[in-house]
Amino acid sequence: MTDATQSECLVPQSSDPLTFGFQSLTRLIVGPGSVARLGGLGRELGASRVLVVSDPGIVEAGHAAAGVESLEAEGIATAVFSAFTENPSTLEVEAGTAVARRFRPDLLVGLGGGSSMDCAKGINFLFSCGGRMQDYRGHHTATGPMLPSIAVPTTAGTGSETQSFALITDSDSGAKMACGDPRAAFRVAILDVNLTLTQPLSLVALTGIDAASHAVESHVSTAATPVSRMFSREAWRLLAGHLPGVFVDGGSSIAARSAVQLGAALAGCAIENSMLGAAHALANPLTAVHGVIHGQAVGVMLPHVVRFNSHACGTGYGELLGEIGIDADAATAGERLSAWLADLLRASRLKTSLSACSIPAPDIGSLATLAAAQWTRSFNPRPVTAADLAMIYEAAR
Repeated sequence: MTDATQSECLVPQSSDPLTFGFQSLTRLIVGPGSVARLGGLGRELGASRVLVVSDPGIVEAGHAAAGVESLEAEGIATAVFSAFTENPSTLEVEAGTAVARRFRPDLLVGLGGGSSMDCAKGINFLFSCGGRMQDYRGHHTATGPMLPSIAVPTTAGTGSETQSFALITDSDSGAKMACGDPRAAFRVAILDVNLTLTQPLSLVALTGIDAASHAVESHVSTAATPVSRMFSREAWRLLAGHLPGVFVDGGSSIAARSAVQLGAALAGCAIENSMLGAAHALANPLTAVHGVIHGQAVGVMLPHVVRFNSHACGTGYGELLGEIGIDADAATAGERLSAWLADLLRASRLKTSLSACSIPAPDIGSLATLAAAQWTRSFNPRPVTAADLAMIYEAAR
């Protein structure tokens, strides 16, 4: 499926602010210890056999076992698939689908970070609809009913728990594919902050910066609506209001970590209805070509993209600043938000330039060509060409 075909699925909204669509597909269950409700929620969805998709680190931490225990306490048979990596590939999704075909689940659970949730969605596409993962690139691509599913995120960043998209890496090309359909969305997402407390601080930083980028980009996307912006702003208020403290004290405050987890989920709701922008278009090739972790890649690029966009959406950036008590007019909001985000990146102890990410001499032209082919580029509030993207990469060196 071409990028042009994909972008027909989510298009810029009408210039009339009262003409738009919005959907929220996922029920949220929020609170410390709420993973214990997984079995009962599975029963509510009619489950008798559940495949739990959970990455090796989450299995080792004991979180997958907690989910399995809750399911089995309700008399539900379980199997666990964990043979996948940080960026689940088409081959790994196919391996998980083979497990599903042997086990024959009637419910899927994605328990872990974004990789676990994305892999669960990918398995759902292939198990329910057949074919190859590449067949489902784009949106509204499912060919029939899909299994119900539940998300149990153990990180606070991707927002995958409240989106219908799975990001799957093509094993042949290395490209990240956005594969989505409303039927792939999780019916329920359990936000149990206790499951996030075992994360190393480096992962807290990577996922937190990613979540903040989602709030910023979804707020000014060309597909944003008055309702999606409500989710973006509340996500931003929670994330920007609590991430600096989390980065300083290591996330010892349960209240702050809970706010960040909820903010990440609300940002996912915004993305589902508005998509993202050039920062993600620029970040994805850095991951595919140079192996830069996604949160790090988008963190490096976001301040530069905000500065590039400032003349097109200063008012929107000003609204975000206002949520954290900073007054700025449309003419200065982009520069001030860019500086604030750069400070947040430094506070997170992540790298702040491409050279610091061990890319001292990137092939700017090739990266820009790849970035220009990314779907999210088409939702950037300021039209962006390959030459513009090259300029932004240069600024980030």
